[in-house]
Amino acid sequence: MRPNSPITGWQFQTNGEFILAHADRYHDLYFPLANEAGMMSAITPHLHGDIKVGQHAFLTPPVTVFDLRETRTARNFWVYLPGYGAWSVAGNSARQYMERLAPTPEEELGITAGFLWHKATRRHHGLGLVAEVTNFVPTNEDRVELMRVTLKNVGEHPLRLIPTAAIPLYCRSADNVRDHRHVTALFHRISTVRYGVVVRPTLSFDERGHRPNRLVYAVLGAEEDGAPPQGFFPHLEECVGEGPGLDWPEAIVTELIPLWPAGPELAGVEAMGGLRFAERLLAPGESWSYVVAMVIAEEGEDLEAVAVKYCHGQRFEAHLHANKAYWAEKLGRLGFTSADPEFDDWLRWVNVQPVLRRIFGCSFLPYHDYGRGGRGWRDLWQDSLALLLLEPERAVEFIRHGFAGVRIDGSNATIVGRAPGEFIADRNNLPRVWMDHGAWPFLTLRYYLDLTGDLRLLLAEEGYFRDEFLDRVARRDPTWKPEDGFSLRKENGEPYTGSIFEHLLVQHLTAFFNVGEHNIIRLEGGDWNDGLDMARQRGESVAFTSLYAKNLAELAELAEELPLRTGIDEVEIAAELSILLDTLFVRVNYDSPEEKRATLERYFRACPGRISGRKVRYRLAEIAADLRTKAEWLKEWLRTHEWIADGRDRGWFNGYYDEDGRRVEGWHPNGVRMTLTGQVFALMAGVATEEQAAAIVAAVERYLRDPITGGYRLNTEFVGESPEIGRAFGFAYGHKENGAVFSHMAVMYANALYRRGFVREGRAVIRSLYELSRDFSRSRIYPGLPEYFDNEGKGMYPYLTGSASWMLLTMLCEVYGVRGRLGDLFLAPKLLPEDFTPEGKATVRVEFAGRQLTIVYRNPAGLDYGEYSVRRVTHADGEMAFLAEGRGALIKREEILALTPGRRHELFVDLG
Repeated sequence: MRPNSPITGWQFQTNGEFILAHADRYHDLYFPLANEAGMMSAITPHLHGDIKVGQHAFLTPPVTVFDLRETRTARNFWVYLPGYGAWSVAGNSARQYMERLAPTPEEELGITAGFLWHKATRRHHGLGLVAEVTNFVPTNEDRVELMRVTLKNVGEHPLRLIPTAAIPLYCRSADNVRDHRHVTALFHRISTVRYGVVVRPTLSFDERGHRPNRLVYAVLGAEEDGAPPQGFFPHLEECVGEGPGLDWPEAIVTELIPLWPAGPELAGVEAMGGLRFAERLLAPGESWSYVVAMVIAEEGEDLEAVAVKYCHGQRFEAHLHANKAYWAEKLGRLGFTSADPEFDDWLRWVNVQPVLRRIFGCSFLPYHDYGRGGRGWRDLWQDSLALLLLEPERAVEFIRHGFAGVRIDGSNATIVGRAPGEFIADRNNLPRVWMDHGAWPFLTLRYYLDLTGDLRLLLAEEGYFRDEFLDRVARRDPTWKPEDGFSLRKENGEPYTGSIFEHLLVQHLTAFFNVGEHNIIRLEGGDWNDGLDMARQRGESVAFTSLYAKNLAELAELAEELPLRTGIDEVEIAAELSILLDTLFVRVNYDSPEEKRATLERYFRACPGRISGRKVRYRLAEIAADLRTKAEWLKEWLRTHEWIADGRDRGWFNGYYDEDGRRVEGWHPNGVRMTLTGQVFALMAGVATEEQAAAIVAAVERYLRDPITGGYRLNTEFVGESPEIGRAFGFAYGHKENGAVFSHMAVMYANALYRRGFVREGRAVIRSLYELSRDFSRSRIYPGLPEYFDNEGKGMYPYLTGSASWMLLTMLCEVYGVRGRLGDLFLAPKLLPEDFTPEGKATVRVEFAGRQLTIVYRNPAGLDYGEYSVRRVTHADGEMAFLAEGRGALIKREEILALTPGRRHELFVDLG
């Protein structure tokens, strides 16, 4: 293939698997490999990428996206052919680097990948040699990445091969890349064993101090029949020799470096997983395989047993089959079938992203070269939305125990640990509060309640998080110490617990009263947009004030529904919260920001790091009335104070105020200033009237839709003096939070459009993201949804983005109209004629009430949205009763539970 030949991009095969031809042309492609035990890997077409289980335990050297092009470290496997010399199956030799520039390269590289396995196939035309390298992480409790290298002679003459695995071993914290890199190598204790090279560092030396190391790192291998290597190269510098480096190591290209046998040890040097296998003669048409295991194990684990378990051709194949079956079952719980099978396959890759986020957090992939593991607060709740569909048993744990991260002042812990209810104090000592954090838990909990009808969960008790920060991090408690624990305590020293309902009140009532000078909820350290981080005193977020208004109204609904469903009409609430339930006593003047802030200050003084433990019993109807009053006041205030019209049937809501107290959006001497975020939540929350909603849609099309990429930008370009609001506006326009096509907010905009009945417009937004991803000539990413697309349409920060959860939620609940209604199933599709197959069908697979359902919408007449309603619902045993509601159908939970468990049921929904 000539370097300037057309780019074809990836093509789907079956079951979501895809192929990419000529993959050696793309230098920052990478693919994730992982399991639930915490093994995390990234792999590129050239087998670059790193392998780790956490910030302080990298098997191979840590890499960023820039290292993928520059680094010489890789999962290298060499073949020496007498008469030709050294050849890397990964394409990582000095000779191969040069040959890529030739008008007619001798080699081709193709990628085939599935959930979650990766195969690179390299063909050398001149040699008649094909190398097929397959990598995956087994779906069990072992922290190991497996690699099988299959060499096949496709030429006309026998090939004599000397194979060697050569994988540089790092074996320590990512911090040590530039913090005592040499000193930490002195801790290495390296040994050669029957199947490979093992490294046992004596100490772990990083920001935590000096600690005894309890991990063992190894590269193990065998031939396909289980035969172990003939010898080893355990010393990196000795293996490389005085040659150019890892792309032409002396141990491979010459016979000057002697092999180490099994048994010897060495210390204090950088390690190499160098495994030399027996020389082999491959006849034409013959193939032979080698299996390599890259392992991070606990001290004392039997590594020879690990090698026997995995390093064999048949056992590798068995584990690969189990891997494919595992992910097929997990991801098969939710799926879509429409008129566009490629779009449906693309959604399968979006499906896996929330699971990857749970495993990787927001770190540990090449673009995500920040953070130290763990997820943030917002990530926990948004990822749980999709996990409720894919892994409901896990999501329920995270939802319930997630409320233990709430502080009594309405803020929350910063970092979420791996286990449900595990929270980590801010290890960077950064006192920062994101004002939107209080809103997300309710959205996720409400979705769970709609799926299950389990309203009693609102009454479950959880503790509160406590650390040194008080009053939404405005103050520190100098008396608090980590040894005191991270739980809020009563005045008598006992841990305090309150109902989840109480936690929700704390989050939303403190937000309602925490306003700035324009009577909008304060921005504090930022909202969903992390880049709005420099307006902590006078900044205000109109956008998320809308979302809090929506939540307050829906929380009021739940307070009214709880007695009807459970017979419980009273709840006990912390006595201190009475201050914020003001309408039950003496109502605060909501038009006065000063009165509202003074009320919040009184609450803070009532619970300064401890709480009395006294509780007051309230009727739920009283609380509901208080919450509804606050919600309606907020909506009306926003409609009358924050609307901007352009005089051309277009308009939008201001989204923010900056640190100078200035309105961020509107008309400006250098052009219109508008954010997508400010419109999304006004639409979603019902703040925008019908007339305003139509004007917003017109304004977004006019000012935020990019004519080049077709995507919807996060904001217009703020030419000239930027608002004093955050680092985002220091970024180049069209990147990150400054005007990129930011997937998360674009998907939420689509969701809001569907909710408000702008179905065709919502579909256009979703399709724009898909088309950008699908256009490989620009996006340069594998299937899935990245964090954003830049000005050129390149996908940035793939895989670990909360937009995936919202995409799945939008497709299921809005597009296909499958959602819960406090435990009942409500079907109200918003499908357009072009969404149905030629047979007039559109299908969704989903789990509901513990039953596996395949819901088949039938629209043989090709009716448009707005022209059809649900007319009949049938299944194998006959018709299913439902209540007509608008154009949809409400199916009582009992009807679903009557279906036989343990098998998949087809529900045929006739539209007409």
